[in-house]
Amino acid sequence: MQTVLIDHGAGNLHSVEKALVAAGLACTRSADPALAADADALVLPGQGHFGQVMRSFEASGFEGVVRAHLAAGRPFLGICVGLQLLSSGSEEAPGVPGLGLIPATVRRLKADGVSVPQMGWNRLTLVGRSPLLDDVPDGAYVYFANSYVVEFADAHGLVGAETRYGGSRFLSAVSIGALHATQFHPEKSQTVGLQVLRNFGRAAHAHLASAAAPAEGAS
Repeated sequence: MQTVLIDHGAGNLHSVEKALVAAGLACTRSADPALAADADALVLPGQGHFGQVMRSFEASGFEGVVRAHLAAGRPFLGICVGLQLLSSGSEEAPGVPGLGLIPATVRRLKADGVSVPQMGWNRLTLVGRSPLLDDVPDGAYVYFANSYVVEFADAHGLVGAETRYGGSRFLSAVSIGALHATQFHPEKSQTVGLQVLRNFGRAAHAHLASAAAPAEGAS
């Protein structure tokens, strides 16, 4: 399986690459959209201000590649702002549209007695059965560094994990078919983060094998 880590100039690329390799995924870090276009799986990281990251992503030439990849139903992992870019836009950068690939908007965390940004460890509450979270225990701690979170237009039926912070409850991990994403940073989440990345690799392999298999009854 060819996995490409998208280098669009905004992300914790070195740490993400090391974590992917440690989790057993042979990945190529690339700033070349042509190489990514042929990938079996894509990983889109991101950190920083939504507007700056979105503009960097648009200038990188990867937008068409990501759109085509997701339209084809191929495995994809978005991390932190890499998830937020898939939304319609963010309160952090009014007037800067996101990719609009998921029915969601990015909202600021509600402080309610806690400091924003959220910096540090917080718990996952599992929701449904997501392959991204196989063998991750309910209540596991992962690492966050965020002031904004994705608010889905309709979270009913989505699987992954929820997290509470201050007055906010949000999906901190989600799986929608072959699209997987986390608001937390797997590359900073130690044992649990590596398990999440291993799970992504397994889910991607299984999805690609299923897609390549002949339909039942075909001759």
